[in-house]
Amino acid sequence: MRLPARRLLPATALTAVSALLTGCFSGTSAEGDGDGKRIRVAMMQPPRSGLSPLSDDAFKLSRWSTAETLVKLDADGDAEPALATKWEQSGRSWTFEIRDGVTFHDGTELDAEAVVRSLAKAASASPKPRILDGVELTAKAEDADTVVVTTGTEDPLVPQRLSSPQLSILAAKAYTGKTVDPVGAGTGPFELTKVNGTSSATLDRYDSYWGGKAKSPGIDVKFVPDGTARAAALRSGEADIVEAVPVSQAALLDEDLITEVPMPRTNTLYLNTESGPFKDASLRAAAREAVDAESIVKGVYEGRADVAEGLLGPALPWAAELRTPVSRTKAGTPTGQTITIGTFTDRAELPEVAATLQQQLQKAGFKVKLDVHEYANIESDALAGEFDAFILSRATVLDSGDPAAYLYSDFASDGSFNIAQLADTGVDEALKKAGGTATGDARRKAVVAAEAAVLTTDGAVPMLHERVIQGDAAGVVGAAHDPRERELVTADTYIK
Repeated sequence: MRLPARRLLPATALTAVSALLTGCFSGTSAEGDGDGKRIRVAMMQPPRSGLSPLSDDAFKLSRWSTAETLVKLDADGDAEPALATKWEQSGRSWTFEIRDGVTFHDGTELDAEAVVRSLAKAASASPKPRILDGVELTAKAEDADTVVVTTGTEDPLVPQRLSSPQLSILAAKAYTGKTVDPVGAGTGPFELTKVNGTSSATLDRYDSYWGGKAKSPGIDVKFVPDGTARAAALRSGEADIVEAVPVSQAALLDEDLITEVPMPRTNTLYLNTESGPFKDASLRAAAREAVDAESIVKGVYEGRADVAEGLLGPALPWAAELRTPVSRTKAGTPTGQTITIGTFTDRAELPEVAATLQQQLQKAGFKVKLDVHEYANIESDALAGEFDAFILSRATVLDSGDPAAYLYSDFASDGSFNIAQLADTGVDEALKKAGGTATGDARRKAVVAAEAAVLTTDGAVPMLHERVIQGDAAGVVGAAHDPRERELVTADTYIK
C-alpha cells in the first residue's frame, strides 16, 4: 500500500538531522566493483550480540541473504525446501535430505555433519533460541547427505521450527571462539565480510552461490537507530533501502518511495504478575480497562495501525474467525498505586505510546513513572521483572510462521521471553495442547484457546497491530517487503 505524501520536511529539520547523517554512508560508493551498484541499507537496530545467529541478530543475517536455514516458509507459512530438499516424519524423528552442491563462504562444503554441528550449538545454547523453548531437540548424521532430527515428544512443527533464522547453518569456522561469528561462514548469495561493531556491516556477492549469482555486487549496511535520520537518508539519497520509517516521518516522504506492509506484530502492554501492584489481578483488570487503544492508533500511529482484539492480529485472519469472548476478573479501584512502565526508543512510536498510556492510567487512579532507554540497555531488566509494566512491539509469527511458539516464549512458566512473569497452570496447559496439535484447523483452534487463556489473566493487554513502512529509493528493484521480517535484500535485488 502506497502512503500519500502530505508535507515536505522543513529546512530546519533537514539541518537538524544532517549531523546524524554525516558519515552515514561515507566512503561507500553506490558503484560496485562488479556489474551493477552496491545496495546501501539503513537498518533500525544495531546488533545486540555481535550478529550471533543464536540471538535476534539472526534476522539481520537472514534479511541480508547471508545465512540460510534447512527450510524456508512460503507466503502462507507452509514449509518449503531451502538447504534441505525434502523431509519426512516418523514419530518423534524427522529425516532431512541435504542439498548437494552447496558451499559455505569459506569454500568448505555443506554436509550432514555441518548441519548437525549448527543445530547442536543452537540446542545447547543458553539461553536457547526462542523457537526451541520447551523443545528437546537432537540431530545426528545418518550419512553424508542425511540428517535425522529427533524431539523429546512428537512435534508437528519441526520443519517450521527449522526455518527460524536462529537455526541458520554456518561453517565450522563460526564456532571456533567463545561466541558464534558469522563472518564468512554463511551459504547465501551475499558473504558477510566485515562488521564494524554497532555502526556498520559489509557484504559482498558470493559468486559460487548454489542458487545463482546475485544481481548486485554487494550490500553496505549502516545502523541508524534514529528514525528521523533514517527517513532523511532516504530523502537525501544517502540510502537505497530504509528499514522501519517512523509513522511521523512517512508523510514527509515522496509517496513513491514508501510502502506500507501489514505486519504480524502486536504492540502489547505486559503487566508484571509476579510482584508489585499488578500481582493483584483486579488491578491488572483496572489497567486493561483504562487503556484506550483507539486513541493511541489515531493519535500516535496516525491511523496506520489496527486496534487489537487479541494478541493475534489481522495478519492471521483465522484468529478473529475462531475467537470467542474471554472471561476476565472484575476491575478493582486503583488508589494511587505507583507503577513504573518501561519501553524503548528504537521504535520511534513507543515513547509516545508510553506517554499516552501514562495519561490514561493516571486518569484511572494510578501514579505512573516512565523509564525509557534504547532496547539494548533495557531488555535484561524487562526480562528480570524490574518493571511493573512494559510496552513491547512483538512479532507474533516471526520464528516459525506459527504463533504457538511466540505464545509459549512470552507466556509459558518457563518461556524465555516471559516479561509478564506469568506462571499460570491453565495457560501452561493450553500452550502445551496448542504446541502438540497437528497443523491445520485443530491447531488453529488450540492456538486461539491458548490466546484466550493468556488474556483471561490480564498479564498482557494487546493494544494494536502495527504496519511497517519501508523506504525504497527510486532505483531499487526487487527489494523484499516481508511481513515476517526475514527478507529484505535478496539475490534478485539490485539498483538500476
